Amino acid sequence: MSISSIITLAIIAALIFAVISTYNQLVSLRNRFQNAFAQIEVQLKRRYDLIPNLVETAKGYLAHERDTLEAVIAARNGAVNGLKAAAAAPGNAQSMAQLGSAEGLLNSAMGRLTVTMEAYPELKASANMLQLTEELSSTENKVAFARQAFNDAVMEYNTCKQSFPAVLLAASFGHSKDATPLEFADSAEIQAAPKVSF
Repeated sequence: MSISSIITLAIIAALIFAVISTYNQLVSLRNRFQNAFAQIEVQLKRRYDLIPNLVETAKGYLAHERDTLEAVIAARNGAVNGLKAAAAAPGNAQSMAQLGSAEGLLNSAMGRLTVTMEAYPELKASANMLQLTEELSSTENKVAFARQAFNDAVMEYNTCKQSFPAVLLAASFGHSKDATPLEFADSAEIQAAPKVSF
């Protein structure tokens, strides 16, 4: 075997290794951002489960505030549907926008509920209400951290996919679209610790 044949084989082997390595890296990064979205899903489901309990606890005190309570439940149900759509396609621009919009409506409804509850000192002092608001506050923080981890994983995936040599191979490996980060309508507010006062 001649030297030129050995060099040619070495170049071909290096190219094959580079292609395999690029493919594996793209798959790994896609799986990472999908897993990060699963963490968001867990925290949002926990939040969605807490909200009906909060409303139920408040119902006895806020019987004449029925519209506010119904708006919170309707917004919660819309957010649950948005989460289901986003979970079916994490990173998809349309599903991320739908979830972000639904979360914005839910945050707005929860804000109105908080303002309404301020007028009821006996409700603010309720042990159940204190526990639920503490859990909700904790969950809000976990949602923010999970969303940040997801957005970081999406950025890492998109950066890898747009870098050389992956940019040449990504589309042929089934990685043609960039993943979309999850942004809520009030992203700046969500970054701050939630302020629930009762």
